[in-house]
Amino acid sequence: MRPGVWEAMSRFSGDAFGNASGSHAVSRRAKNALEDARELAASIIGARPGEVVFTGGGTESDNLAVKGAVLARTGSSGWLGPGGPEFLTVVTEHEAVLESARFLARFGFPTKLVGVDRFGRIEPEEVAEAMSDATGVVSVMAANNETGAMAPLAKIAAAVKDRNPAVSFHTDAVQAFVSEPVDVDDLGVDLLTLAAHKFGGPQGVGLLYVREGTRLEPVLHGGGQELGRRSGTHNVSGAVGMATAMELACADRPRFRTDIAEARRRFETALVGVAAPTVPVEDRLVQHSHLRFPGVSNETLLIKLDGLGLAASTASACQSGAATVSHVLTAMGYTDEEARQCLRFSFGWTTTAADGELAAELVKACL
Repeated sequence: MRPGVWEAMSRFSGDAFGNASGSHAVSRRAKNALEDARELAASIIGARPGEVVFTGGGTESDNLAVKGAVLARTGSSGWLGPGGPEFLTVVTEHEAVLESARFLARFGFPTKLVGVDRFGRIEPEEVAEAMSDATGVVSVMAANNETGAMAPLAKIAAAVKDRNPAVSFHTDAVQAFVSEPVDVDDLGVDLLTLAAHKFGGPQGVGLLYVREGTRLEPVLHGGGQELGRRSGTHNVSGAVGMATAMELACADRPRFRTDIAEARRRFETALVGVAAPTVPVEDRLVQHSHLRFPGVSNETLLIKLDGLGLAASTASACQSGAATVSHVLTAMGYTDEEARQCLRFSFGWTTTAADGELAAELVKACL
C-alpha cells in the first residue's frame, strides 16, 4: 500500500471500529468516514457521491454491473428465458465478466462476444455492429489485465450509444486507473469498476460507479446497504483506504507514468533479441510488459525467476497458477505452444529504473 493509506485506515480498525449502519456514536463516526470516502472517490472520477457503490473488489463490482444491469431489464415479471435482454462483451475480458456472461446464458439470456486483432485491439465500429435490437448491456474493459492492451473506450462508448442510447455501458477500469485518467463523463460510461489494490490501496475492496438513472438489480440481498444496491456490513476502513489511495495515485500519476515508462524501457531494451512484446508500446498501459520468449516454457521460466526473487505471471494474477492456456492469447490468435511462451511483468508505483535493469538481468540469467 502507498504511504498514508494504512494510517488513514487504522483508526477505523481500532477505537473507531463501528458498523456504519448503527445509531450510536461509534457507528456515526464510522458512517461519517464512509460518506467522506464516498465523496472523495466520487469527486476523483467525476461522479456524484450517490453514484458510488463500495464492494468487496473488482470481481464483485463486475458481477454486480453485468448481472445487475441485465437482470434489471427483465421487467416487473422477473421472467427469465430466451429472448431476454442481450449481453454483449469482448472475448478478452476479465473472467469476472466472462463468467458472469456464462451464468446469464445458463438462464436463457443471450450473450455475444466481439473478437480482437493480433494485438488485442478492439474497433469501436465492430462493437456497435455486433449489437442487435435486443442488446441491453455492453461491457468493454478499459485495458486488458494480462497484456495491458488499451481500448479506445470513449469512442467505443460513443459508438454504442449512437447505435442505441438506452443501452447500459460498463467498463472494467481496474488495470487502467493507476496510470490513465478516469472520468466517467469523458469516457461516456454508465457503470465503471475499480479495485483498490491495483493503485496502492488495500486488498478486498472496490467500487462500482452507477450513473444516476441506470437500472441495477442487486445480486446480494440482506440489509439493503448502499441504497439497496449492495447489502452487507460496510468495510469502513477499506473504503477509507481506497479513497485515500485514489487521491494519492492521482497526484502521483504524472511521476508514475514517467518513471515506470523508463523502467519498462530499460527492461525491454535489455531483452531485445530474446523476447518480444505482444502489444505495441503505443497501444498498452505503461505498467505492463507482456513478452513472448520463443522456444522457452513460461512455466519453467516463471519458477526459475521466482527462485531469484522476481515476481511475474503466466496469465492474470487470478490464473497464474493454472495450467490452462490464456483465453486472451488464444483470442489474439496465438497457438497453444506460442501462448505457453509468454509471461506478464507488472511495474508498480515503487518500481525504479534500476529495478527494470535488474529484472532484465535476472530474466537473461534464467534463459
